[in-house]
Amino acid sequence: MRKEIRNVLMLATLPLAMNVALAAPAAKAAAPAPAPTATAAAAPTLSAEDKAASGKTYFERCAGCHGMLRKGATGKNLEPANTAKLGSSRLEKIMAYGTEGGMPNFDDILSKKEIANMAAYLQMPAEAPPEWSLADIKGSWKLLVPVDQRPTRQMNNVNLKNVFSVTLRDSGEVALIDGDTKEIWAVIKTGYAVHISRMSTSGRYVHVIGRDGRYDLIDLWFEKPTTVATLKAGFEARSIETSKFKGYEDKYAVVGSYWPPQYTILDGLTLEPLKNVSTRGNTVDGVYHPEPRVASIVASEHKPEWVVNVKETGMIKLVDYSDLANLKEVTIDSAKFLHDGGWDSTKRYFLVAANASNKIAVVDTKTAKLEALVDTAKIPHPGRGANFVHPKYGRVWATSHLGADVISIIGTDPAGKKEYAWKVVQELKNHGANSLFVKTHPKSGNLWADAPLNPDPKLAGSVSVYRIADLGNPDAKPEVLDLAAAANLGKTKGIQRVVHGEYNEKGDEIWFSVWTGNKTEPSAIVVVDDKTRTVKKVIKDPRLVTPTGKFNVYNTMHDIY
Repeated sequence: MRKEIRNVLMLATLPLAMNVALAAPAAKAAAPAPAPTATAAAAPTLSAEDKAASGKTYFERCAGCHGMLRKGATGKNLEPANTAKLGSSRLEKIMAYGTEGGMPNFDDILSKKEIANMAAYLQMPAEAPPEWSLADIKGSWKLLVPVDQRPTRQMNNVNLKNVFSVTLRDSGEVALIDGDTKEIWAVIKTGYAVHISRMSTSGRYVHVIGRDGRYDLIDLWFEKPTTVATLKAGFEARSIETSKFKGYEDKYAVVGSYWPPQYTILDGLTLEPLKNVSTRGNTVDGVYHPEPRVASIVASEHKPEWVVNVKETGMIKLVDYSDLANLKEVTIDSAKFLHDGGWDSTKRYFLVAANASNKIAVVDTKTAKLEALVDTAKIPHPGRGANFVHPKYGRVWATSHLGADVISIIGTDPAGKKEYAWKVVQELKNHGANSLFVKTHPKSGNLWADAPLNPDPKLAGSVSVYRIADLGNPDAKPEVLDLAAAANLGKTKGIQRVVHGEYNEKGDEIWFSVWTGNKTEPSAIVVVDDKTRTVKKVIKDPRLVTPTGKFNVYNTMHDIY
């Protein structure tokens, strides 16, 4: 057992690639497999070397959606009782070609042997990683530059409000790009496959979390951006946020872990770990779950409160950080399995995808109650979503979908447009399913959607864009832009996937990543003029290794989407 734990610990410190194994809704827990009989096929086996390699690949590519224990969430339950029924041949085809439920193809990422080994690995029992306590987190914490040794004023001439923090997935870095000059200002070593970057309320600090649980705090006031603190929050993580309520600006930060399932409150200026809270417990169905992972977290501007979404349980926690010694949580039942989401335009209502339940949960943070569960198309995946004023339905919020080629528009104005509130008022046709993000901006007249996980290279490399003013016309059609072609990267082994639109500070440009999925091949960022929908700039640089998510400082500070 001690040797197995040591192996997992070693695995967890290896570079982790972006988890893109997104699949169909999770199946209910299967009954135990029948005892083997004399005629039953022998269970697959792997050499120790191949098993270790497959375990690493599973952790990198699959655990985010299927869970470390393989119990399923966005992706299906992959415990041996289920996978053995499919068998190696069927499992290999699913991994190679993907599914209509949202899982991408892996035949351009993994070799045939790696796929075959993974099929065998999935038919073997899952192994649980070790725990990671508050003491462990404190032991990993490094304060690299104390607060009193940091600049007292900005030491550079960069327009910090228009800086983009860009995830360089496969190199374990973020690129900080000057949005005015379109030049890379700095490349900072971080955790592997950074999931998100979040800003301190002051706009001075960038908080980044890697999928391997490494958390870094970057100070933008130095002449060159500098990492001033770091720690390991767990073995797998996705979400971070800072305190935004008046009087608590920059005071606290919070990190949510996938494994172990918990959230940790930190000092916002030093990352000193202060409090650790487990999220293990019963689901909304009343069934105990050992792995309820912390998905998205957002910060309220109206209360000293974070909205913490617990994926497997379907529970939304409103965490009051005003008194850490007597921490208060309001727990709201919604639906499984919670993933990503964002505020409505008033920042009173929080909308989050319970994506494997095909619902959007709406929480009224003023009353601390569930406002609605909105049925949507298959597997909503909004990112933060998109807020705009619809010509017919007033204030709305939009999400795209992993499992359907539509954009769902939900009414969000219960005072002015009560008859439309918390309903899907319109579905727009996206150019393909397997979308991850929709995007707009208060100064824009456009609504954009990607489809990067689509197995069709043409669809994965394109984006749809609708003119918001035309949405009152049921015959409105989107313009589809092939941004992979515009990047002109030439022929690559991996599909050129266009992902994650992000606006600049002024709201007149939208940036998209062209991500090839292979760190040895070129990638790019395409900057599009939002008004004319023409390419203004293609940013190419050898340091742009598999760019994915991009986070503009000003828009991230103010939750503009």
